[in-house]
Amino acid sequence: MCGMPQPPPVRSSPSPPRRPDASMSLITNVMDHSLDDGYAEAAARKQSQGEGGLPKTLGAKLVLAAGLVLAALVVTVGAAQARVAAPTVAKERQELIDRIDRETVAADKLAKDVDRLRDDVGARQRAALKRSGGSADTDLVGVLSGATAVHGPGVKLVVDDAKEASSGGEGTNPRETSGFSDTGRVRDRDMQRVVNGLWSSGAEAVSINGQRLTALSAIRAAGDAILVDNKPLVPPYTVLAVGDGERLSNTFQNSADGLYLHALEQNFAIRATISTESDVRLPSAPSVIVRTAEPASGNAEKTEKGTS
Repeated sequence: MCGMPQPPPVRSSPSPPRRPDASMSLITNVMDHSLDDGYAEAAARKQSQGEGGLPKTLGAKLVLAAGLVLAALVVTVGAAQARVAAPTVAKERQELIDRIDRETVAADKLAKDVDRLRDDVGARQRAALKRSGGSADTDLVGVLSGATAVHGPGVKLVVDDAKEASSGGEGTNPRETSGFSDTGRVRDRDMQRVVNGLWSSGAEAVSINGQRLTALSAIRAAGDAILVDNKPLVPPYTVLAVGDGERLSNTFQNSADGLYLHALEQNFAIRATISTESDVRLPSAPSVIVRTAEPASGNAEKTEKGTS
């Protein structure tokens, strides 16, 4: 028995392919209709009434042309002035730099002249005093006052900030915090106690970072910097002292000021090292001025005083 023939399956027509931007209908609508319908209708209405586009009358066209010409003229003149002024500014800047260089050279020359004249005056003073028989006393006074460079055995004391004080610890700068006094920074009063302690322990001459200290020297602070005679110091602070090295070192470390420095090391991690040296060299103080002078004669009636 033969089956009945089956009708072919009914196939529906294929659906059109999906647009790639079908999922972006909102963006597509915005791109296709960038101008609001209300604005588009207003623009079309003005165009139909002859209100849009370029001016129609001759006078309006002339005014527009004059405005364009004026704007172009302003831009052109501004560009020309800028081009002309640029070399002038560069020239003035170079002249200022040259002037600074010349004045710096002149200041250096004057400083050398001052040093030369100071040495000459000192040599003449020593020669005059030598003729009068006072050379030994003069040399001693020069050493004690700081007017004469000295060298001899002594100690070398290096004082530096705590390691964490350089970065302030955890990325903060201790100089910018209200608790600066509690950080590991060396302060001016710390150096004052160190220097006074060395003097009290028997030092004959003292210098800090190459600056000779005298009876008139001042150690102060300006902001965060330590100043010696108004000259800023940069850590580490190297203190050189002339004297009996071993005795000076032991006396200082056992003194109240030496114990104060040790407490700074223990409590604030300030670093300090002291060592005896066979020969330390200290320069003369640059600004020692004779305030009062008396002749060696014991005759009170002939005693004269002067200032300079």
